[in-house]
Amino acid sequence: MPPVRVRFAPSPTGYLHIGGARTALFNWLWARKEKGTFILRIEDTDRERSTTQSVQAILDGMKWLGLDWDEGPGVEGPHAPYFQTQRLAIYEKSADELIAKGRAYRCVCTKEELDKLREQAAKEKRGFKYPGTCRDRGIPKGTKGAVVRFRMPDEGATAFRDLVKGEITTQHKELQDEVILRADGVPLYNFGAVVDDVTMEITLVARGDDHIVNTPRQILMYQALGYPVPVFAHLPMILGADKQRLSKRHGAVSVLQYRDDGYLPHALLNYLARLGWSHGDQEIFSPGELVEKFDWEHVGATAGVFNPEKLLWLDQQWIKRTPLPELAAHLEPLLAARGVKADPERLRNILPLVLERAKTLVEMADQIVTFFRTGVSFDEAAAKKNLTPETRPLLEEARKLVAERIGEGAPALEAGFRDLAARKGLGLGKVAQPVRVAVTGTTVIALVLAALLAAGGFKARGFSLPDGAVKVDEDRYRLPQTWEDTLRWYRSVYPPAKYPRSTLRNNAGIRSIHIENRTAGSEWEGANVYETPKGEVRIFVLAREEPKPRAGK
Repeated sequence: MPPVRVRFAPSPTGYLHIGGARTALFNWLWARKEKGTFILRIEDTDRERSTTQSVQAILDGMKWLGLDWDEGPGVEGPHAPYFQTQRLAIYEKSADELIAKGRAYRCVCTKEELDKLREQAAKEKRGFKYPGTCRDRGIPKGTKGAVVRFRMPDEGATAFRDLVKGEITTQHKELQDEVILRADGVPLYNFGAVVDDVTMEITLVARGDDHIVNTPRQILMYQALGYPVPVFAHLPMILGADKQRLSKRHGAVSVLQYRDDGYLPHALLNYLARLGWSHGDQEIFSPGELVEKFDWEHVGATAGVFNPEKLLWLDQQWIKRTPLPELAAHLEPLLAARGVKADPERLRNILPLVLERAKTLVEMADQIVTFFRTGVSFDEAAAKKNLTPETRPLLEEARKLVAERIGEGAPALEAGFRDLAARKGLGLGKVAQPVRVAVTGTTVIALVLAALLAAGGFKARGFSLPDGAVKVDEDRYRLPQTWEDTLRWYRSVYPPAKYPRSTLRNNAGIRSIHIENRTAGSEWEGANVYETPKGEVRIFVLAREEPKPRAGK
């Protein structure tokens, strides 16, 4: 058997959409599994709608998904060029060959003449079919306005076995002599695709099942040119929840939109693979596993329904499975857009605190930003609702809980908050929301993470470090828990040289982080204070009054 050669041939009239990405994925998987060649070809013959921006969006989408190509734009190959508008001479030569064989002919029927024939067919309530007016006229090359039509057989049928749909047969009487080359030398879809597939030695054509009607026409063109017919696999459509073809009304359909919304590329690949293909009950596949296990036998013939919730669940699973350095790399541009520039090591120390519940990278970035603030900016509506005189006693108990259990790990903190809620006869949310808002200014953060932020530092005087805390250097300690110690990340996130001072806010409940280059005094009594040997003070204030002014001021 010849080496496997497959292609993905999008038209650059828009973004890379979900359906196109799945088609590209299935071709890529087959090429990688069979150690074959994956070609990216740009079918840009629609000059009015094709744009360079769309080409770039397709390339960017493919690269983000990790679907690298062996031949195509930006990659040297023996079958270049890979843009159809740069291959017009190749199509003209192939059209001339068909004319010489009697399998095609030039036609000068005008639009007005054809419109009259269509009107007559409509009056007679029959489908229009070109009658072959110019079949035997022998119109010479160079005739102004002449197009080239393919001569379809009058009798018989064309049959092929589709890897997904099975046996398909089309009667030739259902076909008409279609235009394959316009007067300006630009090919129409069927002819351009066939010539490209022939010259690029494509062995399998996998595409959407909206192209099934084109396949018998193309098979006849392959045969007329004297080339082997490739294998075909037509993939079913992707539908929205309303069982209509997936479109913008169902939500995001652009691959790059999912990137911008904070989805991991592996999660989207995983989801697209399972949207029409299965391997037992397995749900989660790495790209390597997909390459190893993909086959055409288990590609379904019926349309798949796009489920955003399932994709979101998969993204959450992949967030937990992705190595921290890789996760940090994905997060860096999202953090930069939020005004945060974090070095990779610092980011990796913070990630374990936020990845457990996050469903997207955007959610993670929104939580991580909290670690890089010198103070808390309160969401006005959230503060008004959650930071009230009634919640102050609750917040004070929360402060004590954090102080007592900070060294026991995240599960102990979570259990403590649940116990507190039960003792007060409240749901967990009634405790969690005030704590979240008090510490971070927003409700969009995990409860335990808020608790860790509240504990931020340890009092150098009158407050014992948790049992098992390990001294790293003169002013840093590492907690014995796997989630790392707050002290270390806080010290790295807020170096005194960059954040010498921030003001203390006078709001109900918890205040903000206060950094002061001076010795801690009695006015800070009741706050969580951590003072380094260098005299730098970290102050975390929870449910307390403003400090009294110093004597003499």
